[in-house]
Amino acid sequence: MEKIKVLVLCSGNSCRSQIAEGYLRHFASNKAEIYSAGVETHGVNPKVIAVMKEDGIDISSHTSNNIDEYSHINFDFVITVCDNARERCPFYPTKAKRFHQNFPDPAKATGTEEEVLAKFRKVREMIKEYCKNFAKEYLE
Repeated sequence: MEKIKVLVLCSGNSCRSQIAEGYLRHFASNKAEIYSAGVETHGVNPKVIAVMKEDGIDISSHTSNNIDEYSHINFDFVITVCDNARERCPFYPTKAKRFHQNFPDPAKATGTEEEVLAKFRKVREMIKEYCKNFAKEYLE
């Protein structure tokens, strides 16, 4: 039986979609193939790698990918995690069920290093909860 294929889409594939990819992989175990991409690529944000590591999820080997790299994959689910990606998301002739949840962009956080990290952690927790619920409903 083929595994369920999930694409998490964001504008730059540097923060929110990387967090979601990490948690969906964690919560889905081996029941699904999880991908993330952006309508542009900005590289994986080092602060995202750090705050995910704090929660025991290693995403240091993740890469920032463009949506076009996955045009040949027939996804079952596409999750957009920012309004910009939903608006700019290209249409693929696919059977994928689409989901959308706009999360704040932690990369736009300002303040001291600790204040910025606190915003990254807050977004991480929001995405973690969303991914846990998504996996329970659709990937188990």
